[in-house]
Amino acid sequence: MKDFINKFYRNHSLIYKGLLLVCTTFLIVYLFPKSGKFKYNFEKGKPWQSENLYAPFDFAIKKSDAEITKEKETISENALAYFNLDSLVYNEVDNLFDIQFSKVFKDTIPKKDFELLYVVGKQIINDLYRYGVLEENYSFKDDKSVVILSGRRTIQKTLFSSLVRVDQISTRISNSIDNRSLGKYKTSYISLFFDLIKPNLEFNKSFTDKVLQDELHSISYSRGSVKKETLIISKGEIVEGGKFQILQSLKSEYESQVWSEANYNWILFAYTLLVALALLMLLLFLRKYRVEVYENNTKVTFIFFNIFLIILLTTLVVNYNAKYIYVVPICILPLVFKAFFDARLGLFAHVITVLLLGFIVPNSYEYMFLQIIAGIVTILTVSELYKRANLFISVGQITIIYIVAYFAFFVIHEGSIETIEWQTFMWFVLCGLATLFVQPLIYAYEKIFGLVSDVSLLELSDTNTKLLKELSNKAPGTFHHSLNVANLAEACANEIGANSMLIRVGALYHDIGKMKNPAYFTENQSTGINPHDELSSKESARIITDHVINGIEIARKNNLPDRVIDFIRTHHGTSTVYYFYMKEKNLLDKKVNKADYSYPGPKPFSKETAILMMCDSVEAASKSLKEPTSTKIDAFVENIVNKQIEEEQFLNANITFKEIESIKKILKHKLANIYHLRIEYPE
Repeated sequence: MKDFINKFYRNHSLIYKGLLLVCTTFLIVYLFPKSGKFKYNFEKGKPWQSENLYAPFDFAIKKSDAEITKEKETISENALAYFNLDSLVYNEVDNLFDIQFSKVFKDTIPKKDFELLYVVGKQIINDLYRYGVLEENYSFKDDKSVVILSGRRTIQKTLFSSLVRVDQISTRISNSIDNRSLGKYKTSYISLFFDLIKPNLEFNKSFTDKVLQDELHSISYSRGSVKKETLIISKGEIVEGGKFQILQSLKSEYESQVWSEANYNWILFAYTLLVALALLMLLLFLRKYRVEVYENNTKVTFIFFNIFLIILLTTLVVNYNAKYIYVVPICILPLVFKAFFDARLGLFAHVITVLLLGFIVPNSYEYMFLQIIAGIVTILTVSELYKRANLFISVGQITIIYIVAYFAFFVIHEGSIETIEWQTFMWFVLCGLATLFVQPLIYAYEKIFGLVSDVSLLELSDTNTKLLKELSNKAPGTFHHSLNVANLAEACANEIGANSMLIRVGALYHDIGKMKNPAYFTENQSTGINPHDELSSKESARIITDHVINGIEIARKNNLPDRVIDFIRTHHGTSTVYYFYMKEKNLLDKKVNKADYSYPGPKPFSKETAILMMCDSVEAASKSLKEPTSTKIDAFVENIVNKQIEEEQFLNANITFKEIESIKKILKHKLANIYHLRIEYPE
């Protein structure tokens, strides 16, 4: 059991990465569509690029969305409207007419007119109630077919124009009176019918809607079928018309059919394999080319978290409305990775993410092409992210690339720009604006994951920070030395393409440990008194080497980032405090334990930390030069750097001999300028 625990502890980092890979894979697969995917790509109006395609199974030819919509509109327009008839109203109105007519038209009028008015009244009632009188005005068209129901029985079918509206009653009565030259009785007659006529038709909306829905549900979504092994399309044949619809139907059948549990599990398994393979490639890339990042579980978690976050955001947008897909600021991913790591890692992770998004988005090839090109432009254009102008310029360039690439794809597909959707360009502009959110996002990531970006380094490089002001007050000589080293190191970093901002900050803070005992370091001794005169060589060496440990403690206390603390730890590597070592060796005239006079290390493990070691040693030792000349400075720089190479101080740093030679050249040139060397003219 103890051996198992020890083995687990030794491999806990690898186990964590394995669990992280598995968890991220399952989370991403959970977001993927759980259906089959059609393995052929085709475009309307383009030749079929694959081999002859035969129907793999029987399937129906589905109607297009436009056809379905048009059919639904036709059914809705031709749908019947149903009205309920109150059959008692007619008899009631007819009886009331007999009673009220005698009261209104008494024997005072001529008998002939009396009888004619009575007959006309009966005709008007029969005419009005032939189909029925509506209780209110409805907005149906006149040619709308209607059905009159009595209970559940259909009485008759007619047009809506045949039904009498309330506002038509007066007109009909007037026309009947005028046609029979009874105009002098019009007012009384209309008044009689106004109190008499009652509506007997009521619109049955629920039944009408039910019948309409039944008809809509009965729509056939297919028109014909294709039998298994039937030739669908031949290689080189143009995909258009019926062929295109058949291919769309086959594709839809693949992606929407109800899968059995076995098929469903196989699809999940296949997705899991592909996602795991992609993420594994990312881990292998880190292990081979970014060992420092690979060994830091927090950084690996940060990378996987961002990839999952982009996939989650894209999935949510696609599920809401796929037309907004280009609003998602995918280019934030390479920007963030470049800010915290480097361009190569940022581009590799971006490509892996876009490949995974190809399973989710429509028109996957077009989408992936656009996003990969945009990612490359992001990596190539964005430099010095802490400068706001650079970010705005880069976002503008990214937006232009999106627009140009999309325009080219549209012309390839359609052959013209007449039907181009200009609104899509607005999505690209919104995407560019959303990319600007990377600045506050970087700040949040720094606080959450404890990372450091160039923006934070810029803040730390301010010499008015609390820690640097304390250094300038307690150890002014060390502070001046740090400034000189920072200038030298920054120039060297620019020469070989290293991170100049990081190395400048590291140089400013590399000697803060000297604040604990500033008087024991020669650059701070202004009185001429040397405290080392009262100490043994071993004690003096311990105080000198302890400034590294003290510096790390001060840095931790002041929450300096680990990337800056690395410069404090490595700026002397495992070198020896040579002066006190030789002094003790000469004094005792016997073998001395060199470890007692050596720095604890570790050795520099990056270009930046290696540059700082060279610049620190050269700048400090240059103070001992007497009557410096170009020849002396050249030999001086060569001796110091070559000695460090001989001691294998740069063995762990990814720096080449060519880069070291370039650094030597810069150091010689800068020191010559510092000492104001001039050409010696003959007298």
